[in-house]
Amino acid sequence: MGSSKIELDLRPSRAPARRRLDAGARERQILEGAIAYFAEVGLDGQTRELARRLGITQPLLFRYFPTKQHLIERIYEEVYLKRWKAEWEAIIADASRPTIERFRRFELDYQRTIDDYAWLRIFVSAGLKGYGLPQRYLGMVRERIFAPLLAAMRAEYRLPSPETQPLSPEEFELLFGIHGALVYVGLRTQVYGADAPSDHDALREALLDSSLPGLGEAFRAIVRREHRAAAPSRPAVHEPG
Repeated sequence: MGSSKIELDLRPSRAPARRRLDAGARERQILEGAIAYFAEVGLDGQTRELARRLGITQPLLFRYFPTKQHLIERIYEEVYLKRWKAEWEAIIADASRPTIERFRRFELDYQRTIDDYAWLRIFVSAGLKGYGLPQRYLGMVRERIFAPLLAAMRAEYRLPSPETQPLSPEEFELLFGIHGALVYVGLRTQVYGADAPSDHDALREALLDSSLPGLGEAFRAIVRREHRAAAPSRPAVHEPG
């Protein structure tokens, strides 16, 4: 009876070759990895650790993004600017609807769009770490949404136009106060890890129901107070005798 012989190949095995990505795919890999990484650890995270997590070298990362600031600017473009909707500006410009309804429609869709782990966490970290991204983005909200809305509210309530009486910081803060309360719904879960109702849309609807009825009167009071403060005082008239 013959014996079987088992031969073993003792030559060192080769590791599977790493798939080479083209430039576009590699840049996308780095960008998406950076968004996830900085959302988790904040913008003070190190590019060396980011490269390690991506399984690439730091010099390769810098080949695509020469500095950390370049990378953060691309994140700002990807996470914030690309999610900005032209429809929001169209909603505000829709003169067929009352201004309060325009504000409501904008906020509900806007808040649904930004209620995102990366969007909110990177935004908060950027503010805390001294990056100017929040100021730039909120400047867009101010100029593209709130300024035209306030101008339309002035016209609807028959108040002085912004050309004759400039929009005041108090008017903007009136809108930002409501806006911030709605953003907080997402912050509680995405940033603070706190419990909150799962239906964020319904919660925001309730918050708007509680705040919007008084918005018009509060707005009128602010504009009229500013108008009185800006009016020249009349000189006192002294009676003879």
